[in-house]
Parts: sequence; C-alpha cells; structure tokens
Amino acid sequence: SGVYDIFGYPQGNPLRRASIVDLYIDESRRNMELARAEVIRSGSAVSLDTEIRTWRGESRWMRLSINAREEGGRTVRIFGAKQDVTSERQALDALRRQAETDPLTGLANRHVFQARYSDVVGDTLNYGGASARGLIDLDRFKELNDTFGHEAGDACLREIGMRLRRAFRDAGLVARLGGDEFALILRAPTTPARIAQVLQKTVAMLCRPFFWNGLRLLVGASIGAALIERPHHRRIAELFAEADAALYTAKTAGRNKVHVFDGPNRPVSP
Repeated sequence: SGVYDIFGYPQGNPLRRASIVDLYIDESRRNMELARAEVIRSGSAVSLDTEIRTWRGESRWMRLSINAREEGGRTVRIFGAKQDVTSERQALDALRRQAETDPLTGLANRHVFQARYSDVVGDTLNYGGASARGLIDLDRFKELNDTFGHEAGDACLREIGMRLRRAFRDAGLVARLGGDEFALILRAPTTPARIAQVLQKTVAMLCRPFFWNGLRLLVGASIGAALIERPHHRRIAELFAEADAALYTAKTAGRNKVHVFDGPNRPVSP
C-alpha cells in the first residue's frame, strides 16, 4: 500500500517493477540502479534520495534504503524501504534559495556570485566560452527613488532584474550585488569589440521605459566589463577591480555608456 501511495499508482493495478522504475526521473533512475547494483555486489547497505514523477504527474522526492542478505559470502536477496521526503526537500530548497537569492529580484546575490565565479568561468563543458565579467550600475535611479518613493524604486529594480534574466538566460550568472548594482558573466561573444556591442544593446534594453501605478518611469544604465582571458588564472579580485575601473570610465563619459577594460591603455567602446 505504501508503494501505491508514494507513486500515486492506481490501487489494484499489478505492481510491476518496470512500471514503477519508469516513474523515476532519468538521473534518479540511473543513481538508483547503480546503488542497487552496488548493494548486490558488495552486500553493503545504501541510502539515497531520488526524484520521481507520480502516475498523476506530480513531482515527489523519495528516500530509498537498500539492504542485502548474504549466504555464504554471496548476496541472495535485497530488500529495503521507501520514504516520502518531499516536504523535507522542499523546506531545504526554500532555505537554500533564501540564502542564495536576492529577495527583491530573485537573482543570485553577491555571496553566490563570488562563490560560484570560479566554477562558472572554469567549467569547460558548459561555460568554457565565458568571455567577460560585467558590472551594471543604474543611472538616475536615486532621482527616481527620491521623486516617487522606495516602492517605485523597488519596482524598478524588479523590472531590471527581470530584463537581465531574460536577456542573459544563457549567461554563466546574473546577480544583484546590492543597491542598484548588478553583475554578470558573459559567455559569448569573445572579441572585445563584439562584447562592447552586446553590452551597448543591453544598455538600450535597460533604458526602455516601464510603467508602475499609472506612471511612465525611466532609468538608464552604465556598464563596465573586464575580459576573462583563456586559460583563466587571475583572481576574482583583479577582474572586479578592472570591471569597476571600466564602470567608472563609462559613468564619467555620460549616461548610458559602455566601457570594456582591455588593458590599462587599450579602452574598447562600441
């Protein structure tokens, strides 16, 4: 009866292993089969969490405990238990998201951006093309905040976060560092001139007006970027400093500007 309940399987239907195994998510199915084989081989007990899709299509987490009975040094039977741990996993996921995300925009926060930076730029499988680290600072945000209040400012930051998430869906990472400052890892293109062009299009996208409580509101954006050279050996502090210097150059040049740091004497602009 427990198996019927956990998998949401219609009562009375024969419990065939193949039908139940089909309800595991692919990665969990692989992990379960590997664990099962290891128990048969070694006779040692194993416990693991697996994700399943119930017969009704609901996502659920299940903790498997697999044990073995041996006779004459050989595994002759395996047995175990299944426990629904969906609520536990959801609570842990909620705590993790709370710790890792900016509560206003839903983007990664500063701590996560710094912690994951090395993984993002060093992951040759998924982010081997990481080419630039960008800093985005909003123009006229203080003016908007002072004129229309903090609720309007918060609405602006949420809108900017949503636009960045959409624009850089395939970027290595987009984060809000705090206040009106955002950061990103740009995967491609890889040439300084093309990076500057992409970031200038980003500025144009962020400068589009948005509407809040019947008001048409406007902010601008300045972007400074530092190139991530391949292979990447420099510390994150160096790239932060270069991107910060580029952002300062962009802001002193006027609003809605982009500057890419390509060495101390080689400025790149779109």
